[in-house]
Formats: sequence, structure tokens, C-alpha cells
Amino acid sequence: MSYYVLDYAYVGDYLERRDSYRQAHLDLIRECHRRGDLVMAGAMTEAPPRGLIVWRADGPGPAEEFVRNDPYVANGLVDEWSIRPWNVVDL
Repeated sequence: MSYYVLDYAYVGDYLERRDSYRQAHLDLIRECHRRGDLVMAGAMTEAPPRGLIVWRADGPGPAEEFVRNDPYVANGLVDEWSIRPWNVVDL
């Protein structure tokens, strides 16, 4: 298993537009977490608005599926995203 980071760049008026899609977005996050491949998720607290979601999986597939199904992406609240492998140090 490897770690992957999904990095979202939100549009400038994201906070004003997100209410209609927030519950479905959070439900999708919770579903992926229950499934076991989503480790943690959250928004960065400083501007510009960004979100990070950390995955633990055999490949980027679960993160890619999330992006395809996320109402934030489908409704234009995310204007850029990337999925990158993350080498975590064993402690």
C-alpha cells in the first residue's frame, strides 16, 4: 500500500457556492473513509482556498474515482486538482 495526496484548488467564490453541494461532498468523503482507503481530509485554513485528501491504496484509482464522483468538481467549485504519490517516513 502507498499513500496518495489529492490536492484541490477551489475557485475564488467557493465558500459562497459550496452550501448546495457540501453534504453530498462530505457523504462521499465519509463513504470512502468507511471503505478504508481515505485516511484524512480537510480544507487548508489560509488563502487561497485548497483542500487535501490523503489516500492509502495500491494505486491512485480510489482518488481518481473520488474526483469523478465529487459534486464539488462536477459543479465547478474546483478549478485544478492533482493526485500525487506521497512517500511517508516510517517512524
